Amino acid sequence: MHILLLLATAPGGQLTSGRLAESVGTNPVVIRRLAGQLARAGLIRIRRGPGGAELAKAAELITLGQIWQAMRRKGLPLLPVHRGPNRAEAAPAAAIPTLLREVFDSAEAAMEADLASVTLAELRARMEAPAEAQREVQAT
Repeated sequence: MHILLLLATAPGGQLTSGRLAESVGTNPVVIRRLAGQLARAGLIRIRRGPGGAELAKAAELITLGQIWQAMRRKGLPLLPVHRGPNRAEAAPAAAIPTLLREVFDSAEAAMEADLASVTLAELRARMEAPAEAQREVQAT
């Protein structure tokens, strides 16, 4: 999300993996790997060489849910459950993994629904609001 928020505030593809890595506090190789995932999801466009990256569509059309789906490890739940009890366990204990999986899946679905209701543009506006307020205070 850090990468996408920076791209949403930068003019036309001027941010390179080096500049993004400096802001995020990581190595440019990590940024390029993450940017590849975002590009495969259709969220950003990458220009090879010194070109940089840019959003592939307007920030108003990108939801945090789309970003979550692009970055999550496919096939793995957010909240894992242990495989199951010892075979010698009584019947009530054998139901625990299934019960937990139902609760955890419900929680993950709720989180995904919440993320899908927030756009990158909304997050960008919230990020920029404190800076605007500070400029107004300094102007007075």
